This record gives sequence, C-alpha cells and structure tokens, in this order.
Amino acid sequence: MAQQNSVARAMHDVGLAAWFGGGLMGAVGLNGAASEVDQPTQRARVANAGWARWTPVNLAFIAVHGIGALLLTRANRGRVAAQQGVASWTLIKALLTFAALGATAYARVLGQRVMAAGDVPVEGGAQPSDATPPDVAKAQQQLRVLQWVIPALTGATLIANARMSEQQRPEAMAEGLAAGPDSGVERLIDAARDALDAATDGKASDALEAVIGRNDDDAGDIAVAQGRMNPARRLLRRG
Repeated sequence: MAQQNSVARAMHDVGLAAWFGGGLMGAVGLNGAASEVDQPTQRARVANAGWARWTPVNLAFIAVHGIGALLLTRANRGRVAAQQGVASWTLIKALLTFAALGATAYARVLGQRVMAAGDVPVEGGAQPSDATPPDVAKAQQQLRVLQWVIPALTGATLIANARMSEQQRPEAMAEGLAAGPDSGVERLIDAARDALDAATDGKASDALEAVIGRNDDDAGDIAVAQGRMNPARRLLRRG
C-alpha cells in the first residue's frame, strides 16, 4: 500500500495558506483601513490592536506549516536524494520559507516599536505623517515595505510547492529518477552540515540527517521508489 501523508500535507498547506492570506489581508485591509480613522493619534492604535490579535494565531499556523514541511521532507527523502530537480526545489522552498520567517519576525519587532510609542499621529497603519516622531516614522517606513515582502515570499513558497507537487506525477517521477539526483546537491548538503556542526559543536548532524534522510535507510528507500516507477518508465518508453 502506498504511504499516505494526508495529515502532514494538510498541516503544510493550511499553515502556509493562512500565513500568506493573513499577511496579504493585513497589508491591504488592516493597515489600509487604519487610515480611515478620524483621529490621527488613534490610527496606529487600531492597526496595532488588529496585528496583536493576529500574531499568536499566525505563529500557530507557521508552526503547523513547519511541522508539516518537515514531515513531508522526511517522507520524501528517497525522492530528494534520487529524483532530479527535487533536491533543488526543496532547497529553494526552504530558503523562501526562512526568508519569509525572518521578514515576519522583523515586522513584529517593528510593530512593537510603533506600539511602544503610544498614541502618536500617523497617516495609516504603515504610513507616517509629517507629525510622526522620527523613530516611529522610520519603523513605519520599513513596515510599509515588509507588509508586501511577506506575502510575496509566502506566495513564492506556494508557487514552489505547486511545482514540487508536479514533480510527484508518475511521468515526472520516472523521468527524474532515470536522470538521477541534481548535480552539486551533495556538496550543498555537506556544506550545510559542516556549517551547522561548526555552530553547534558537532551536534547538528543528527538533526540534519533526520530532515534530509541521509542515513542507512536511504538506499532502501531509493530502491523502493525506483522499483515503483518501473511501470511508469515502461509506459513512457512505449509512448
């Protein structure tokens, strides 16, 4: 029976969708609607209250997405090691995810600075006015950029995920397995492991092995994956 990863896939997709949708709604709706408040000194308060309510929910969805992503990566470790294109897209998607996580965290730090300033006059949730104090104005100017960077990065992650889903089609799997793993991926993995070991006194290798599946079971996983694709290869040859 084929392995089912429905729970992990649902966690991954729902978490990422909420992360993307929440960020886009906040930029378009919440920050924009704050400018409709009559009192300039109350506009930041309204936007900050909305973001404060969303932040813990957003963090929960990000955690759900991260757990789902790790589970899916482990479940597909044979394909990551053996199918051409899978390791490259896994790396691209991981980089996009970490970039989005960093942007989200920094946006929250900037938001806290605006909240700590109290009821200062602003133009909108992420737009200062001429009367806004310089430190708050600087934070809002950065937030004005980050409010679009976050949905752009999470949206790009969704696109990468769609591309990776196409790689699981039988024809794509047969062609990718026949072509072999991506060139240079082994060197990237070794470099990442060496960097982690240098930062953690050699304690990171086990964690990295668990995520990418470079262990003694990989040979069996790859053989099973390739064996399952033999019928698809025969169909392609006949086609």
